[in-house]
Amino acid sequence: MTKEISDILASFREAHSKSRRTALATVVHVEGSSYRRPGARMLIEDNGKITGAISGGCLEGDALRKALLAINQQQNKLVTYNTLNEDDVDFDVQLGCNGIVHILFEPIDPASPNNPVALLEKCLLERKDTAVVTMFSLKNYYGLQPGTCVFFDGENTHENISDESLLSQVITDASGVLKNKSSLLKEYTDQGLTAFIELVEPLVSLVIVGAGNDALPLMEIASVLGWQIVVVDGRHTHVSKQRFPKAHQLVVGKPREAISQLNIDEWTVVVLMTHNYNYDLEMLELLFQQHCEYIGILGPKKRLQRMLCELEDKGISITREQKARIYGPTGLDIGAEAAEEIALSVLAEIKAVLSKKEGSFLRNHVDNIHEAPPVVVVETKNN
Repeated sequence: MTKEISDILASFREAHSKSRRTALATVVHVEGSSYRRPGARMLIEDNGKITGAISGGCLEGDALRKALLAINQQQNKLVTYNTLNEDDVDFDVQLGCNGIVHILFEPIDPASPNNPVALLEKCLLERKDTAVVTMFSLKNYYGLQPGTCVFFDGENTHENISDESLLSQVITDASGVLKNKSSLLKEYTDQGLTAFIELVEPLVSLVIVGAGNDALPLMEIASVLGWQIVVVDGRHTHVSKQRFPKAHQLVVGKPREAISQLNIDEWTVVVLMTHNYNYDLEMLELLFQQHCEYIGILGPKKRLQRMLCELEDKGISITREQKARIYGPTGLDIGAEAAEEIALSVLAEIKAVLSKKEGSFLRNHVDNIHEAPPVVVVETKNN
């Protein structure tokens, strides 16, 4: 959902520059099935423009009306859409999700330094996991709905909570979210409030090692996903902004020179596709000294096996953990042949790896397509 946050921030900046008023709609809780999970967001402008999504398109019309009301009244509003009965048309919407979706609407005050959009923006400034807290009341719809009120990155806190005791509890729970790498839905019974404490992960950084023509569709599809794109190659003639306009960084040089310019972390994935055996081999050796979740290598399996043998012959010990991060041939088996199809295959595999999925057919799933939202409900009382 980080891509969605990025799009919302861009739209908010444009709206603010044109003095348009805005509201943020956030899915804060889901009971049963829903097209979007908690944390899905949508920015609504007073001219009707919408960025993001809170459903498959069936809620957006009514959500626009609710958002405009929140903007005009300058008050947070919680709205519940009950889709358990497919014949239910109370909200003049049709959903087949068979669930209950709770959505919080928040008018944005650009003058407030810790408004909801400002707190979300802080998440994208970090190359690490962060937590954002959105508080609401399911027991008193017309009462206090605090909204998106806390940002926490494990060290720094930005918040809009006046209750120090409540803030202390929230920060403790946010620390647990960062530690467990899982979002949390928690009920604070003394205050009659519920908090969705969301884990926000950094944008994926895709390093494409190779600036041939087959790297172009990889850049295009990764751009649609909102990933940060880095293109690396030793050829000055191939690495240019004209060829790779959507790349965030272009690096030219031999492997050792190039890798010194890269910021590789746990959210960095690499695809080796220079079609130059020696370049890929040296880059693979250097990548073993880094920690990235995915190293894809284009080409047949025997090419990869030759690389590993040559590295071992040089006295380089390759651990089981390092081998587990290598995907060669890179990509899911979808019968891809053309460069665009191969790019789709590769990025689908990367997404599956990062999501810890197998990339299987959805029709073979016995249970729901989407797993239950990564949240747990815990009731607590203050002493």
